[in-house]
Amino acid sequence: MQMSRLNFQIENEAQGSRARAGSFITLHGPVQTPIFMPVGTQATVKTQTVDSLRTAGSNVLLANTYHLMLRPGIEVFERFGGIHRFMNWDRPVLTDSGGFQIFSLPHSREMNEEGARFASYVDGKTHLLSPEVSIRMQRAIGSDIMMVLDQCIPSTSEYAMAKAAMDLTHRWAKRSLDARGDSPQAMFGIVQGACYLDLRAQSAETLANLPFDGLAIGGLAVGETKAEREDFTEATAALLPRHLPRYLMGVGTPIDILEAVHRGVDMFDCILPSQFAQRGVVFTSVGKLQLRRSVYKLAEDALDPACVCSTCQNYSRAYLHHLTKTSETLGWHLLTSHNLHFYHKLLREIRASILDDSFARYYRQKREALVRSDEDHPVIPPRRNRPSRSERWQQIGDYELHTPEDGSHSNIRQISSGEIMHSVSDPAAEAKLLYIDQSRFAERLSQNRADPLVLWDVGLGAASNAMAAIACFEKELSKNPKLRPLQLISFEKDMNPLLLASKHAFRFQHLRHPAPYALLERSSWTHPSGLLSWALLKGDFLDFYRSATAPDIIFYDPFSFKTDSALWKPEVFATLHERCSGKAADLYTYSSSTAVRAALLAAGFYVGRGVMTGPKAETTVAYTQAFLSETAEVSRAPLLGAEWIERWKRSQAKFPASVLPEQYGTFAKSILGHPQFASLKLLPFIVEGAV
Repeated sequence: MQMSRLNFQIENEAQGSRARAGSFITLHGPVQTPIFMPVGTQATVKTQTVDSLRTAGSNVLLANTYHLMLRPGIEVFERFGGIHRFMNWDRPVLTDSGGFQIFSLPHSREMNEEGARFASYVDGKTHLLSPEVSIRMQRAIGSDIMMVLDQCIPSTSEYAMAKAAMDLTHRWAKRSLDARGDSPQAMFGIVQGACYLDLRAQSAETLANLPFDGLAIGGLAVGETKAEREDFTEATAALLPRHLPRYLMGVGTPIDILEAVHRGVDMFDCILPSQFAQRGVVFTSVGKLQLRRSVYKLAEDALDPACVCSTCQNYSRAYLHHLTKTSETLGWHLLTSHNLHFYHKLLREIRASILDDSFARYYRQKREALVRSDEDHPVIPPRRNRPSRSERWQQIGDYELHTPEDGSHSNIRQISSGEIMHSVSDPAAEAKLLYIDQSRFAERLSQNRADPLVLWDVGLGAASNAMAAIACFEKELSKNPKLRPLQLISFEKDMNPLLLASKHAFRFQHLRHPAPYALLERSSWTHPSGLLSWALLKGDFLDFYRSATAPDIIFYDPFSFKTDSALWKPEVFATLHERCSGKAADLYTYSSSTAVRAALLAAGFYVGRGVMTGPKAETTVAYTQAFLSETAEVSRAPLLGAEWIERWKRSQAKFPASVLPEQYGTFAKSILGHPQFASLKLLPFIVEGAV
């Protein structure tokens, strides 16, 4: 094991988790982990002074090599002897290499083995950012920790592209080490490999054999889902050397950080504390608040009653609401100061809980608290200028029209969360592949039966799945006038996505049909043949699913776990299974998360691997026992087996969040004792945290 310039020491590791507390020594002082590093891209954290940063609890700042190379330039740092004297900061600094910024300039740079050649946004001059140039600049900046130059690509990239970028990153990593020479500054390598576990393993092994002082997990938070990010964070962290600090680059929200610490990460950075503050969004002990909401106009109480920062001690929510609505810089400063205080306090609490062996309990409690918000009545994030007429035409409520750069299709984006419906694939194509084809919908409509086929469409959204079912019905009806009747029931609480998409039917081909407009107008539509009825149950799915006609097929497509977390709980799936009792019913969903599959199994469903769609290598299918008894094996998805069980045992998310510690043992028995795994002869499994 090679000597590190940081002398990283692990002080304790949490029971029942990969979370760890450690410390290391830099050229400008000690660092305790886990730690959050505010982003000071231009040698300043936006709206903050070094005094306000110290008061908030900041100990390490992140600065960016790409931006500082362009302005003020290397000669300034050489004259001042580095960034610390230049910005009057006497604590540690980590410098990013500029790789992500180059990634963000796809139309104004040229990438090759030598490096990245790009045009400066300052004066238009052409620059070459190579590993040698990046390290020379970081040496001049005098950062305590330097990052190697890497090639960052979208996490959803194809395998060949991901491997090529990883291999180039490895070659650049070796050149970066050579360029460091005898500098006492520490240096971190960056693990790449997109969303491919074998590439992540190759990258971790290659970099672990080089004399780095720490390793970063790069190439995440650039296109993958939250569940995928957590899975690859956990898998990659487990591959990294125990004796080096681990840094997850560019992540994230407080809940993202808690989840990543749980998975073995030590260091974090993100622009969100200041970026959210600029939009009037703050994190508090009672949840995330949107201060632009009019509910705060007359609120005299403190921003966060449990916070001791100067913002909470001296200003009311009403005043902070006013500053936000008027776009005053003071509001941005005060809210950023609070958000940074919140982040640092969270990391101190996490560290303390690891040291005193209470992290498992802290994690369960905090995990729920950190996802609370005041968004029961969502607001639209502010725009600096009044939207143009064309922009207003492309928005309704909390949703806006979104078209990928290639213009291949359109979809709907939720403004408050930033999440996109069908973010990669054409919505109509994905609906056909994931739901219609997988469920053998056409074949089942063609059955010579008088009783209706009942389809539940959970999460109507822009009606992609429902209209795919109607299109299939009409196609089959043209071939067979004695088609089995179809009863389609859609569940939706927010009609704005469909309203918005219907305004742009020229972009959404599946809406060039009278059915969705009838549904919007009167919540129902009947096909002229009389063989198809479509009903909308408008409101919370949880208010209807116990009383609606029991389904034969369920297209389970809530927007996301983040926005519809209540719909992914084990108790919901248990009630669904009960509603299907005795029926040959099947359920299809885009999620492939371990927790969702475990919840379905615990509810009594038989669970299988669904087809690949977009960036997802797998989706999920669930069956009742009666369905398996009536359906030939070749006509259904392969069921999960021993490989999945082993993965579930190793997972840090084996129990859904709503399962209490005292229920862990019972929940685990429901999985391991499921008839689906009866032939595996599973060994006894000890569940940590079970009472």
